[in-house]
Amino acid sequence: MLRPWLLALTAALALPAGAIEIKDDLGQITTLAAPPQRVVSLLPSLTETVCELGACARLVGVDRYSNFPASVNALPKLGGLDDTNVEMIAALKPDVVLLATASRVSERLRALGLKVIALEPRSYKDVQRVLNTLGQVLGVSDAQRVWRYIDAGVSAAAASVPPSARGIRVYYEVASGLWAAGESSFMGETLTRLGAGNIIPAQLGPFPKINPEYVVKANPGLIMIGTRSAEGLATRPGWDRIDAIRRGRVCVFKPEEGDILSRPGPRMAEAAQIMARCLREKAGA
Repeated sequence: MLRPWLLALTAALALPAGAIEIKDDLGQITTLAAPPQRVVSLLPSLTETVCELGACARLVGVDRYSNFPASVNALPKLGGLDDTNVEMIAALKPDVVLLATASRVSERLRALGLKVIALEPRSYKDVQRVLNTLGQVLGVSDAQRVWRYIDAGVSAAAASVPPSARGIRVYYEVASGLWAAGESSFMGETLTRLGAGNIIPAQLGPFPKINPEYVVKANPGLIMIGTRSAEGLATRPGWDRIDAIRRGRVCVFKPEEGDILSRPGPRMAEAAQIMARCLREKAGA
């Protein structure tokens, strides 16, 4: 019986010269003959990461929500998670398609003979791992330089938060319907780095759907929320008793800020600065 290391070595030797073997977040193994020159990205955070790694020119199509950097807005838009245009993707003849693990078209694309890599960054550790994976895929030698930039930026944001704002308990609503950012999400991890608390414990998962009464009982001292979800916030049953609402400690993020805050990728340092500014302005007095 061959030892595991010998099996791995045998498999590696069997690959053609220059070939790349990638195991994605669904456990699927994809072999690329060479770094792809035609890339489709169906997740905004992956689109931004590809560009930050210097491979924006290789993108030939993106999902409808990918809008940064500005150059990707000129690319064919291929739909969203529930209405991905498979025929249009196939017509673009990509060398690889990057998508979320929740995508419903992975198998259809593979059945068409396309190379598919599913990646889902949800935490800081995930972001580092995805950077490594995309660095391998794209043939970029030091993908972790992006992580070092992110990490330094988050640390700088944390240093800007005054002691008076540290420890405040935050409720961060990431989407209408009371979907929240938990401690184990990348947003929650940023809050922790900034010295804030989180009313959504890690055991509830990264982005759980929360009962409104749960938030009332938790009584957060600060609420972070997007423009679309903020309407009628104070009129939710019982929410007028929440300390954050009584004291006006609510940060309402504009849609463009929401994009930055919700994407686990190169702009996470900028997201940390947005959160830090909220903490300074609403809880630092």
